[in-house]
Parts: sequence; C-alpha cells; structure tokens
Amino acid sequence: MKPLSGLRIIEFDGLGPVTFAGMVLADMGAEVLRLSRSAAAGTPVFADVGGEVLHRGRAAVEVNLKDPSDHARVLDLIGTADALIEGFRPGVMERLGLGPDICSERNIRLVYGRVTGWGQKGPMADQVGHDINYIALSGALHALGEPDRPPRAPLNLIGDYGGGAMMLVAGVLAGMLEAQRTGTGRVVDAAMTDGSALLMSLFSAFSARGLWNEARGTNLLDGGAPFYRCYACGDGKHVAVGALEPRFYAALIAGLGLSANEAPQFDMADWPALHTRFEGLFATRDRDDWTAHFAGTEACVTPVLTLSEAALHPHNVARGTFAGSPVIQPAPAPRFTHNALDVMPQRPTLSLDEALSAWS
Repeated sequence: MKPLSGLRIIEFDGLGPVTFAGMVLADMGAEVLRLSRSAAAGTPVFADVGGEVLHRGRAAVEVNLKDPSDHARVLDLIGTADALIEGFRPGVMERLGLGPDICSERNIRLVYGRVTGWGQKGPMADQVGHDINYIALSGALHALGEPDRPPRAPLNLIGDYGGGAMMLVAGVLAGMLEAQRTGTGRVVDAAMTDGSALLMSLFSAFSARGLWNEARGTNLLDGGAPFYRCYACGDGKHVAVGALEPRFYAALIAGLGLSANEAPQFDMADWPALHTRFEGLFATRDRDDWTAHFAGTEACVTPVLTLSEAALHPHNVARGTFAGSPVIQPAPAPRFTHNALDVMPQRPTLSLDEALSAWS
C-alpha cells in the first residue's frame, strides 16, 4: 500500500507545475483523475507535451464544462474528492463555475490547490508570464550564471517545479491532514514567485550576515569558489567539484598534485587565479579518467552526466533511479520503507460516467 492510497484528487489538466504535482501525488498512491478538455469543448488549451511521462499513474477524463450535464457531473466528482488542483490564471475556475466557494459548498472537506506564477492576488496577478519571469522577480534568477554574462535560466526547475509544483504538493498534503483532523478544507495559493523566493532562504541569511555578494559568480555556492564549480576536461566533457569542507578540499588538491601552501582554500583574492590553475589541470585528462582518479576519495568530484548517461550510471541502476519502458524516465521519489514506488503507466481514458461509478 502506498502512502496516499485511498485519497482522491481531481486534477484540472494543464502544463507545467500542476501536471508535475499530479504526477507526484499519483506516484505516492493517490487516486488522481485528470480532467481534460474534450473534443466537443474545442481545441485543448495546452498541447500534450511530456504526457508520456508527466501523465503517468492516472486516468484522463474528457469533459466539456460548457455542457450543463458534464458540469454537474464534475461537481459530483468534486463532492467525493479529498483535494482539487488547478493551474489556470486567477478567475478562470470562477468563470467556469468551479471556484473554491462553489466547490466547498459541495464538499466542505475539499482542499482546493491553486498554482500560478504571480499568485491569486497582487498587482501582477492577472499578467502572463513563464518560469523565467517568476524567478526573475523573486531574486533567484539574478544569482545564476557567469559573472560577465546575462543570468542563465536553470531549465524550469526553480519556478515551475521547485517553487510551484512542490510547494503545491506540500500545501495540499498539509491541507488534507488538517481536513482529516477538523473536517474542513482550505484553499492553497501556491505562487511561483513566493516559492522560488522561499528557496532562496539560505542566501537571504548569507546576505544578512554580509556573506553574500550580489555580483554573480563571486560567492561560495554560485561558481565563484574554485572548489565548488564545474570544469571542462580534455575530452570536452565536465566534472563537478564540491569540495567545500577543508578535509574534502585537502583531498581535492592532493588529487590534483598540489599542496595546501600552493592553493589556500579561503583566500578569496586568489580565487580567480586558482580557477585558472584548476582549469588547466582538469583539461589534461578526460572526464572518465578524472572520475576514476578521484573514486573512493573525499574530494567530491563527480562526472557531469547527460540524461542518457545518468540512466546507465551504476549507482542509479542499483537504486532504480530511472525506470520505465519504452520511455526511460525518473522513478518516483522519495522512497518509503516497505513500499516500492514503481512507475505506473498512464491509465486508459475514462468517461465521466465511468469515473463517477469508480468513485461512488
């Protein structure tokens, strides 16, 4: 039995964080129904991007919310659900007649999870945007990239998934726990600006202590430190170096054939020169040669793997970090004692009547 077995969640189909959140909740055992726009309702709002992975573990139910019969049956489904998640712009669900007030009248225990870029309220709440815009406003984007180049977008991991989907999952889980205790649900307002700002908490603390320089690429964890960054190797591939602690740093410089006197760790004035020296050393050997050289040491040197390489790495293979066939994909995480979270395939599309029957 999986941790969320027995819980029922309605997911209004979309792209980005709500889809990822639905996948995570389904991976953990929740019975998730993904309501998608039927052909009768017109062209889907979003293309089915990544659906072969992100739609795993749950069935789609095609609905036409302009049809009074479908609308009424969706409300019937909501009446038996523990939670609802949606990722539309503020006001869309209200205009569809499925806002929090109407849904809570039907089901007082319902946890109503909403994820947007700017949040449900605020001067920019109704503006369009994407992950890169949300993390730009939160202060996260400014810290990413090389010092002499524009900030570099970190895929859509910080805004969509970290600050959006995972905050939505945490909020919905907290809401469902509270509803079990009190009998009353809540509305969860997960804004990617809020969430990505929260992910920067450590750097806010550093800044308050004068330990964070807003000049990009000059700090301990942003590539400024020569012992915490990536280096190109002789074959054009890369290694990641994370030798933060003095003991680990000692192993790193020993492996590079240097002494502590030649390469003091925390002399920040010497960091640019040390960068250059490390670059020259790592360029003398291929990535896999360096990986073997540092294997078993405390230098914290690992290969930078492509997605296809990562799926074949012995550690990932042993843990089952990647799974699936024919599409190789990340396995569910985290792990739970006495419970394997296997990759579940996408389930067949159901009709509304079939979904209601299953949930009756």
